[in-house]
Amino acid sequence: MLDYFFSQYKTYSTFNIFLEITAVIFGLMSVWFAKKDNTLVFPTGLVSTFIYAYLLWQWELLGDSMINGYYFIMSIYGWYHWTRKKGDTVEFPIATMTNKEKKAAIFIFVLTIVFVSIVYLYFNKFTNWYSYIDTILTGLFFVGMWLMAKRKIENWIFWIIGDIISIPLYFAKGYTFTSFQFLIFTIIAIYGYLEWKKILNKSEIQKVQRY
Repeated sequence: MLDYFFSQYKTYSTFNIFLEITAVIFGLMSVWFAKKDNTLVFPTGLVSTFIYAYLLWQWELLGDSMINGYYFIMSIYGWYHWTRKKGDTVEFPIATMTNKEKKAAIFIFVLTIVFVSIVYLYFNKFTNWYSYIDTILTGLFFVGMWLMAKRKIENWIFWIIGDIISIPLYFAKGYTFTSFQFLIFTIIAIYGYLEWKKILNKSEIQKVQRY
């Protein structure tokens, strides 16, 4: 059983295995802090995404590497966005998407798929079935990260869909640790959505009582 799941690591360097496990640990920490609406989601995420961007580039998984490079940049923006305050009040609390943001999300999704497709065609990476799934997955995760940085509750929906797709995808690619990570991500993301929903409902009730 262990050989079935981890046989691909026989050809990996010890250093790369160590890096992947470290990225997984920090990735799980990041999602857990996101669930708790804690700004530590971003520094832990920066460590995980930086390592993954490097590893995935080494493994010639360009779409995945670009996702993590984008995560790294958006984590810096999100960290700044989440910590902005007006006096003692958080300037951008958990909220739902506006109609304008819904249109922007569609635009980001389509633009991302087009961009990744162009990159894959240029580097001749459309050589297997999961390359096509990668383009859609990249779009889902780009929107999810953008919404998380803006503290919109709908970000969890994009993460859940993307995580579910990623579980078998990364296993098929031969990255078992990362596949297990996405399984745990899915569970945490579901609880994250429910927890953010409670916070949002509580906030709305307090607004009504205030007025």
